[in-house]
Amino acid sequence: MKNILKTIRFLALLLITNACFGQVQTNVLPAWAFGGFTRPVGVNPIISPDTTSRFMDPVSKKLVPWEANDTFNPGAAIKNGKVVVLYRAEDLFGIGIGFRTSRLGYAESIDGIHFNRRKAPVLYPANDNAKEFEWPGGCEDPRVAVTPNGTYVVFYTEWNRKLPRLGVATSKDLIHWQKHGPIFETAYSGKFFNIASKSASILTKVVNGKQVIIKINGKYWLYWGEQHVYAATSTNLVDWAPVIDGNGELKQLISPRKGYFDSDLTECGPPALMTDKGVILFYNGKNKADDDRDKRFNANSYCAGQALFDKKDPSKPITRLDLPFLRPMEPFEKSGQYVNGTVFIEGMVYFKHKWFLYYGCADSRVAVAVYDPAKPSEPDLVD
Repeated sequence: MKNILKTIRFLALLLITNACFGQVQTNVLPAWAFGGFTRPVGVNPIISPDTTSRFMDPVSKKLVPWEANDTFNPGAAIKNGKVVVLYRAEDLFGIGIGFRTSRLGYAESIDGIHFNRRKAPVLYPANDNAKEFEWPGGCEDPRVAVTPNGTYVVFYTEWNRKLPRLGVATSKDLIHWQKHGPIFETAYSGKFFNIASKSASILTKVVNGKQVIIKINGKYWLYWGEQHVYAATSTNLVDWAPVIDGNGELKQLISPRKGYFDSDLTECGPPALMTDKGVILFYNGKNKADDDRDKRFNANSYCAGQALFDKKDPSKPITRLDLPFLRPMEPFEKSGQYVNGTVFIEGMVYFKHKWFLYYGCADSRVAVAVYDPAKPSEPDLVD
């Protein structure tokens, strides 16, 4: 009944909008999908660059304005009844995305909207076992989740400006982290150690009101990838084995689609979620710049999608949205380092019976959108 009422409300709004402003494309979410998400009025962006923060970098031994240029692409978790966002911050040195040094900042909130930030980063390149993988590019694009026993796990891109690799670190407080290095270092005798790897979404589930990492078929499950969606499994959360096909190559689960918003990339987003309908993977779809793109959206823009996988076999895709549920609409989502428009989703938490989605805006700011299952709103309209 709730889904029927949601559809009726949306269709009524659509008729009014068409009559007043011209043709708008229908965007109704299926029953399995999450949303719509609403941007709280007057609060975004919630995190912006801070030119006053200084940090003594252990590698260069210089005092650096570590979050002065851009703050974006956040992961999120719950700690002691508060929302914690780990966001990527770039300093002032270098020109262009990925050619400054990135470090992960820490921000905390009692309501999920208004945040207090630490003055120093919590995960960054140092003179440690990960230096060869993280310096000088840094630690990028975190996805965070927590185990039932309270161990936080962050997957992030280790970027040495030669090859991006997925790294993993663990913590009990989201502040002090133990780095474990590249996640594919040992699997299959290192076969996938020296491939480009990014964007990891570990499988989670809401258990007794708390979103936690789960196992399926006795193993932890991870979706990952930038151009295509791949998968990996683990028994210890640190060492991961990619899922391979009959030829011993990476098994592609979903890929870009010609003529859709995800025509160029299908890049994994926040932790995947087990539901009664199946596994939902939230992902970032990039639009192509040529004739194969979805012409309803800007060339090279990033929009947010959802894909449904079989809950017994999480490698088996069932369906996905043909239209994004969140797309660049606000000025802060279309201006900054990435002017083609970006809503880049990476962090989502279940907090006070609602879902708070944290995302990067044009590779420059952090924003939040909220989904209330008791009062669902409509997904972003399509012009």
